[in-house]
Order: sequence, then C-alpha cells, then structure tokens
Amino acid sequence: MTEVTRTSDGAGDGVADGVTALVDVAAEGARIAANMARVVHGKPDVVHLALVVLLAEGHLLVEDVPGVGKTTLAKALAASVDASVRRIQFTPDLLPSDVTGVSVYDQETREFEFKPGAVFANIVVADEINRASPKTQSALLECMAERQVTVDGVSYELARPFLVLATQNPIEMEGTYPLPEAQRDRFTARVSMGYPDREAELAMLDDLVTTDPLATLTPATDAAGVRALVAAVGRLHVSEAVRRYVVALVEATRRSTDLRLGASPRAGLQLLRTARATAALAGRDHVLPDDVQTVAVPVLAHRLLLTPDAAATRRTAEQVVGDLLRTVPVPRGR
Repeated sequence: MTEVTRTSDGAGDGVADGVTALVDVAAEGARIAANMARVVHGKPDVVHLALVVLLAEGHLLVEDVPGVGKTTLAKALAASVDASVRRIQFTPDLLPSDVTGVSVYDQETREFEFKPGAVFANIVVADEINRASPKTQSALLECMAERQVTVDGVSYELARPFLVLATQNPIEMEGTYPLPEAQRDRFTARVSMGYPDREAELAMLDDLVTTDPLATLTPATDAAGVRALVAAVGRLHVSEAVRRYVVALVEATRRSTDLRLGASPRAGLQLLRTARATAALAGRDHVLPDDVQTVAVPVLAHRLLLTPDAAATRRTAEQVVGDLLRTVPVPRGR
C-alpha cells in the first residue's frame, strides 16, 4: 500500500484540496486486468504487460499476424480506463498532420487556429502502424518521447496519462513499412499475441455469437486513478545493486558479438520503470532482480539489431537477451 496525494480535479500530485488517498497498486491493477480479461481470453501475460507499460508511462507495440486480437487488446485497455481515447487507422495515404494536427487560417479573425490531431488523447490506439509511410510514422516521435506536439513552431502539451498502443503486422506481409530504429526505441515494450489455446478460442466464439463483449465493458478506473497509480509506482525503492544490474544488462547488449546495435540509455530507463511497475503489481514496495528479468525480453529485444552472421543462423533478438540474462551476474539481496 503506497500513499499518494490526489487532487479533486485530477490534475496531478499537488495538494489542491488536502485529500490524501491510499492507493493499493496491486489491487487496482488486478481489477483493471480482470476487466480486460473479460474480452482478451487466455492471454494473462499479455494483459499484464500492457498494464505494466501503462503504469510505467510508456508505450506498447503489439506485433502479430492479423486476426489474433491485437486491436481487441488495445480497445480493451482503452475501455478499462475512463479517459479520452482516439483510434488512428494507419494507411499509406495518412498524413503527418492527421496525427499531430494543423494550423488553419480563419478568415474572420485573420489568424491561424490550431486544430488538434488524433494524438491529443490519453490513450491513442495506432492500428496497423507500419502500413503508413515512414514520414507519417515519424509524426509520433516527439509526442511519444516528450509528450508534446510542435506545429508551426508552437508546442502543445499532451494530457497525462498518455499512452500510444500500436499494432503492427509482420514486416514480411504485403503493404507494410519497417518501423525506423528511432521509433522502435520509443516503444517501451513489444509483445506478440500468439494464437489462443482451444478453451480460450471456444470462449471467444461463445462471447461473439450474441454480442460484442467490448460494448459491455465498463471502465475500471479513470485518468486521475491512473495518475495516482503511476505516482505510487514511481515511489518504489530501487537499490543501488538493482540499478547497477540494469546498467550491466544494457551494457552487455552493446558488447554482444551477435548484435550490431545494442540497447540505448532510454532502454535502461524503460527497463527500470517497467521493473518498478512489475514490483508494484506484485504488491511489493521494492524492486527485485527478478522484476528486471521478467520484463527484460519485451523491453530490450525490439530495440536490438542482429549482425548478418547471427541473422544467417536464425538467431533472434529474444534469444540474445535470454543468453545475456543467464550470463550477467545477478545481485543478491534487496
């Protein structure tokens, strides 16, 4: 149980009305996860990772073949939080201004008026993000990293929480563009849905015969509640040993002979933030090396580039990270 301060207007962590609330991150997180599980059948690990990324103030990339529930996961998370939600269907003709917004000249006032784009929301569902051109994909770079949008030299701050939950099809599928390395690095984690097991697929068929379960999903929290959870996660204790372990893992990717591009400093920061969220959802007030290991593969693998030799032997970035987790010394104690 972590003590955080919430204001009556939900504006942040300042003391506006003197009300102090106790937020149990594990209990609140379990409630949101259970709400999402009503729609996303048989994927508790995927749901948990989506929640971890939300509480780490990050962004999630969901990659898999069409039809396995990528968009359903995004919509389920959006529906579980009573906050502003916008969905962008990425297509080859989508323009950067459709994402960020545009300044329009008003003939009556003879001034330019800014028309916000679809990115101005708490949760942005970027569907099939790699079907748009790299120019349009790059429109998300500033808002994902700095939580602001700059148009015609004027910067506009985005509301918090701010989460980009993007889906993408495998790059070998027709009509897709590879995400630039700079954009992949801004996604906190990447996850693959995978096919459901038989029981989960049967349950899905039963649910979809009569109604759309997303239509009956009610929010489990709101934007102010998410901000309180994020504040609680940020207060978790991280020992010097665990911080050094995070840095050691990141440095190991840069020395690996299987990689031509290792993890960035941003990757280390995201690894620590997601480890904090993992510990909080487990009901602890401190981070363990186990928390770091739990999120290391989804947080690090999508940022890494294999050498030609490693790719020729069909090595994957996930395998490389797994090997590093077995070789980098693990600190003992809290």
